[in-house]
Amino acid sequence: MRNFILITTGGSGGHVVPATILYQHLSKQNNVFITTDKRGLKYLDKEIHQFEIIDTPKLNNILFLPFNLLLIVFLFFKSFFLLKSKKIKKLISTGGYMSLPLILAARLLKLDIYLIEPNQVLGRANRYFLSSSKKIFCYSDKIKSFPEKFKNKMIIINPLVKEVFYKKNLLKETKDKFNILVVGGSQGANIFDNNLKKSIVNISKKVSIKIIQQTSEKNIPYLKDFYFKNNVDSMIFSFDNNFVKIIQKADLCITRAGASTLAELSVLNIPFVAVPLPSSMDNHQYENANFYKTNDCCWIIEQDYFEEKIEEVLIDIFDNKSNLLKKKENLKKLNYQNTWIDVNEKILGCINEN
Repeated sequence: MRNFILITTGGSGGHVVPATILYQHLSKQNNVFITTDKRGLKYLDKEIHQFEIIDTPKLNNILFLPFNLLLIVFLFFKSFFLLKSKKIKKLISTGGYMSLPLILAARLLKLDIYLIEPNQVLGRANRYFLSSSKKIFCYSDKIKSFPEKFKNKMIIINPLVKEVFYKKNLLKETKDKFNILVVGGSQGANIFDNNLKKSIVNISKKVSIKIIQQTSEKNIPYLKDFYFKNNVDSMIFSFDNNFVKIIQKADLCITRAGASTLAELSVLNIPFVAVPLPSSMDNHQYENANFYKTNDCCWIIEQDYFEEKIEEVLIDIFDNKSNLLKKKENLKKLNYQNTWIDVNEKILGCINEN
């Protein structure tokens, strides 16, 4: 019997991309819908996903707080009637304030509520709704700030990445240069645009490299021109839904530490230098990166020391290739028996149980 399931998400790619992967896992055996705010729309394929917009406001602006509270009340009723009209029996939240009216409505309707926690620190929204949830899917059983009394609700799964990432070696090309991929995440990262390029130029004079860098649309012409003038082979791009075709070219990645990006690099066994965003909620990006560092799969540079340390770290990597290879092997061990089918069976087994 097919279940009627709603996945609530929104905001950045870190929330929405796992929701779309869940959609892919669940939709073959269930009727699945997604809700997102307007920010999350750009990560959805409108031809594939059945979706509705629930544009939940933030509550951190005191001036607009009364209006936003009224708006959330309105969205609560909108969510209530949406869940009823779609005959939803199970609701899955990928976390964040965007899911607030839907989870409140689901609680009133006594629906089964499931949570997703991709980070190594329990998110505040997930912490608040943990007592109301049936299960919470996590990537580790050592998540910080996780209440001991709710540990029995944990379902440990391998990180949610698109199915295509499991099809390794799709790109078989001969490379005469060492490819460094730079990823700022779905929001981009100015620190990589401003504080990395000089080090890349210096290193290119000693080692044959190609820089493959993600940036915002407005910065693409500037970076292309800069690397061209300094004789550095480059490929500059903005956020791309076909990221897998780009990421597989990398020998090393310099990246923020969002859970989705690190999971993708991990599945493809690409070692990385993580530069956690210090303003990330509860410093979860540092904890995400530290999980991989503990398993000797990456390097971590704190943002305040990035400009002064990145060149030193890269030179050390080139001088000690055995360390790079060791981290690549450790990633392979970490992903031993990690398959799309394994993740699929675990999720479906939990969601489909009565």
